[in-house]
Amino acid sequence: MIAVDDYAFLSDLLKRHSGLALGPGKDYLLESRLPSVAAVHGQADVPGLVTLLRRSPSRDLVKQVCDAMTTNETMFFRDGKPFVSLEKELLPAAANRARSQGRPVRIWCAASSTGQEPYTIAMIVAQMEAQLAGTKVEILATDFSTAALGRAKAGIYNQFEVQRGLPVQLLVKYFRPHADGFELLPDIRNRVTYQEINLLEPYPSFWHFDIIFCRNVLIYFDVATKKDVIDRMARLLAPGGGLFLGGTESTLGITDSVVRVPGNAGGLFCKPADLEHHTTKAA
Repeated sequence: MIAVDDYAFLSDLLKRHSGLALGPGKDYLLESRLPSVAAVHGQADVPGLVTLLRRSPSRDLVKQVCDAMTTNETMFFRDGKPFVSLEKELLPAAANRARSQGRPVRIWCAASSTGQEPYTIAMIVAQMEAQLAGTKVEILATDFSTAALGRAKAGIYNQFEVQRGLPVQLLVKYFRPHADGFELLPDIRNRVTYQEINLLEPYPSFWHFDIIFCRNVLIYFDVATKKDVIDRMARLLAPGGGLFLGGTESTLGITDSVVRVPGNAGGLFCKPADLEHHTTKAA
């Protein structure tokens, strides 16, 4: 059993460094996910790990604790509708704008976990090359978890993972057998650039994106943190750009820097100034 003071200490540490708002009654999560971190650092249990954190909270140790508490639930073509919207509406429109400006389309997958989301986008882009008429599409995928990024870069998925949402024709087309399951072909892997990013920290000043995916991660943040992340992402959106949030996520009562696009079933948001454009497209 984790002492009340230790629970409060870990909750505060997780919120400050990863944004995770643990809330009360989540002892079981700490007790199931942190013993392995404790063991690596020579501690017998979670209280021992807390003692070490209080005494010597190195950046690496804090990062390992936050990584262990990260939920890396994802799948190919998760929820479906955002990717239909991407293919049919957002990507063609973004390609037209980018082509007229002589630049690539830029897509950011925030909280990309083990890579299924950015690779889903890469497969869609690969199948749209004729329609995109030579317009380059740059896909940046970021995550807080070092371990998740390592798996994503490898592009190797087991039988269970490829059966979750991936159409069999795309499995045959873009994967090859591997000892651990299936490996993505280099053509798809090389379309995605991975980078370790903490969403709570400042984003590079040169970042600008046509499309941002930040789905099913803000649910773990408190309201103030959600507002901060969404507002800063909104500032990165190019004119006409769109932000995909999770299907159940809303910005009501949080921020007005983005608004939900009516008629779009994929959880699409945009800056208020771009609403008319997106509404017309959705109709």
